[in-house]
Amino acid sequence: MPDATKTSAAPESAEEAKAASAAGTKAPAKELAKPRSLLQDAIRDLVRRPLFLIPSGIILVLVAMAAFPSLFASADPQLCELGRSLQKPSADAWFGYDARGCDVYARTIYGTRTSITVGVLATVGSALIALVFGLVAGFYGKWIDAIISRGIDIVMGIPFLVGAIVILNSFRDDDGFRIGGIWGVLTALTVLGWMSMARIMRSTAMQTKQSDYVTAARSLGASTSRLMFRHVLPNALTPLIVLATISLGVIISAEATLSFLGVGIQEPTISWGVMINQSLGRIRESLHPLLFPAGFVSITVLAFIMLGDAVRDALDPKLR
Repeated sequence: MPDATKTSAAPESAEEAKAASAAGTKAPAKELAKPRSLLQDAIRDLVRRPLFLIPSGIILVLVAMAAFPSLFASADPQLCELGRSLQKPSADAWFGYDARGCDVYARTIYGTRTSITVGVLATVGSALIALVFGLVAGFYGKWIDAIISRGIDIVMGIPFLVGAIVILNSFRDDDGFRIGGIWGVLTALTVLGWMSMARIMRSTAMQTKQSDYVTAARSLGASTSRLMFRHVLPNALTPLIVLATISLGVIISAEATLSFLGVGIQEPTISWGVMINQSLGRIRESLHPLLFPAGFVSITVLAFIMLGDAVRDALDPKLR
């Protein structure tokens, strides 16, 4: 009897050992699975949001128009014939013709390049200025912060249109001829567009430098540059990215406003603001030369604002 008991127990223990070993090999695999980072979680959340997908699709189409306008419009945007002045939209001209007989659709497509280019370059320039001043003010604090903050307050006290007109008028020669062209508009928008982003960067840097991991790195002997660029900067960038995305649409609208007022981009360069300016003289006779470029401005601004809101919601864990 004792021998039978031992022999019958042996297979059971062997089976249990196999089951235990199988369970033991599976359990660590789950435990070793790496958790997703904040960026991976944000991307996974974004691709499921219509609030992100819709504006992203619109922006991709606009970027494609800016990069390859000839794929979207076969007509020459500079070819104008007075004989077809103010003709209504038709199969030959989807958006009709303006007062000079130019194809509104072709000019709207080609104007996308100027508006998007100015918006992107001015936003990048403003964001870089804001990053430098905001990071330095927030990280060092004290008198450095006081000087930079008061400088930001002074620049923000300048009305945007007045400041832009002054800057753009400085790009004229003695005969009143405008020099600089698109670069003058870029300069004005960059100089006047970085203050809000700098304030956000400053406050975020001040909060981040007080975090436990920054304190631990400082106690371990990390240098000032390492603390600033390896610990504070990467963790303070998110609000700046969100605000820059929203500001891009605002800057495109600002460029259209300056061109509409006649102090921004001018002919022969095509932009949506130039088209709106040219359509005002005959607005009582026909609305379509005004509605289509103005509609593109509105859709573009709305798309970037929606995109910025979606990115903010995805990157901020408190809003989930």
